[in-house]
Amino acid sequence: MSAPMIRAFFDEPTFTVTYLLWDPDTRTAAIIDPVLDFDQPSGAVRTASADVVLAAAGAEGLSVRWILETHAHADHLSAAGYLKAKTGAKIGIGSRIGEVQAIFRPRFGIEPVEGRFDVLLEDGAKVPLGSLEIEVIATPGHTPACISYKVGDAVFVGDTLFMPDYGTARADFPGGDAATLYRSIRRLLDLPPDTRLFMCHDYKAPGRDHYAWETTVAEQRTRNVHVKDGVDEAAFVGMREARDATLAVPRLLLPSLQVNVEGGRLPDSGAGGLKRLALPLQLPDGYTEA
Repeated sequence: MSAPMIRAFFDEPTFTVTYLLWDPDTRTAAIIDPVLDFDQPSGAVRTASADVVLAAAGAEGLSVRWILETHAHADHLSAAGYLKAKTGAKIGIGSRIGEVQAIFRPRFGIEPVEGRFDVLLEDGAKVPLGSLEIEVIATPGHTPACISYKVGDAVFVGDTLFMPDYGTARADFPGGDAATLYRSIRRLLDLPPDTRLFMCHDYKAPGRDHYAWETTVAEQRTRNVHVKDGVDEAAFVGMREARDATLAVPRLLLPSLQVNVEGGRLPDSGAGGLKRLALPLQLPDGYTEA
């Protein structure tokens, strides 16, 4: 079995990393945590970031079979719906997404619709990717539905962890819990020391002049400023809750959650959808989604 191939795409406006993951033997691919470009002042939606990933997949001769979300993001809009329409790939997310939808759908006046996500992934589930297999690891805490994806020696951790010099994700969103986050992190850090960990975000910690998104279990255990070895659950929870109380609301929180709990689908073009986003959406020419 060949090692997976991984290419990262960094979106600086939202500090988000999208990954193109593929099996070199069968050229079968997955896209993890894709970004839909959104300009909040104008409401303009663009697909440039997603199109770059599609172009890279095309250049490699890949067949995109999966669009995998680590969770319902609160800081950027997902391009999952757009990519599904372009590739026919299935959208997968953690099986507890229903809990997140139950929290936010009533707040936005969104009517439940079945099938927004094609596959709801349980802890321990296996996602086939050609000759490779992606293992699902439940890592709740940031949200109830957070999951990580392990393939070979690589794990895509979503918002559970950041680079060692930046720490860990917040746990103060509805349904989040700092103690649960700690246990999820320790589960990841119990993996072999040389396991590669791929972040969903990077914000450049003070003193670092470049963006970074790949680290290892060993580096996290020895250097993570919030949760390195020796930090117990009580200390972590106290730190996390105190820190979260000082954090601002993410800039794209409202539009992001409305789109992302629906599998990356934009609100309907009628008055109701526009009212929910509170913006006059400007779609790119030819924009369609399934």
